Amino acid sequence: MVVSRVWYLTRRPEGFPRKDDFTLKEEQLPPCGDGEVIAAAEYVSVDPYLRYRARQIELDTVMTGTAVCRVIESRNSEWPEGSYLVHNTGWRTHTLLKKESLESSSYFGGCFRLPDYHGLPRSLSLGALGMPGNTAYFGLLEICKPKEGETVLVNCAAGAVGSLVVQIAKLKGCKVIGFTGSDEKVSYLMEIGADHAFNYKTTPIGEALEKAAPEKINCYFDNVGGQFTAEALPHMADFCRIAVCGAISTYNDESKDIGKISMTSPYSEATILWKQLRIEGFIVVHWQDRWTEGIEQIKQWITEGKIKYRETITDGFDKVPDAFIGLFSGENIGKAVVKV
Repeated sequence: MVVSRVWYLTRRPEGFPRKDDFTLKEEQLPPCGDGEVIAAAEYVSVDPYLRYRARQIELDTVMTGTAVCRVIESRNSEWPEGSYLVHNTGWRTHTLLKKESLESSSYFGGCFRLPDYHGLPRSLSLGALGMPGNTAYFGLLEICKPKEGETVLVNCAAGAVGSLVVQIAKLKGCKVIGFTGSDEKVSYLMEIGADHAFNYKTTPIGEALEKAAPEKINCYFDNVGGQFTAEALPHMADFCRIAVCGAISTYNDESKDIGKISMTSPYSEATILWKQLRIEGFIVVHWQDRWTEGIEQIKQWITEGKIKYRETITDGFDKVPDAFIGLFSGENIGKAVVKV
């Protein structure tokens, strides 16, 4: 008998999420059937997009999320005991995985076998060698298409995605400007190669960009939206390419819920028109058929010392909601994960 500890979403978050929006329960898993495995979570991911998912999933169901898991019981020859996988199991310590789920490579609901990381931590499959890594890789290279000598602006630049965008842009020969939310994170951005780094809480965005980018911005990787983007937009060069990856400044604003009509936007129509900007939102699963390409390239850059990674690891399954909530007050540098 395997008992799983599970975090359920039991109250719809209103504004900033709170720990009592979630309830920790225990449940007994069914026996492992033919073609099935039971997997134990080793690391659980917390990501900003889960704030939107908390609006969408049904109450009194398992909170969604991705985990690195080890197979502890198997009746599937393709997945022997001791195998490691990444799966969207939700916030739970143990999961019974059906045969069809094990055979699917879909990011949401599918299963990815962990490759040989040659000594790198398995937790990276939730960060630099996982969804955030590919988000940075494909979002920057396929949408922004930075050219050598161009200027790239990144906000939320010390986070899981932004910190990789900074470094990939530098590898492509670009000048990089990063904004983040603390002086400690500013120091980290300079450590990983940013040409200019600013604390948006203490430095006016427009003034910083006037000094750091008099030549204007050619590529803008936007993780924040809102007021930041409104203030940055006048500093875009003609034909600037903008990748809209996220809008964390709006995630706790219920008026910004998907499907609701809002008459406010940080994107000025006149600026877009006269500067002939190209703005494209994206979801990383668009490149699911190239998933391994991004992971292998970033892994090579890491092993060659060309890219650094940082993780904020919280110990204890009991603290999964705390780690999630901490994302919205900027507690993490790099990828936030929970060690089960």
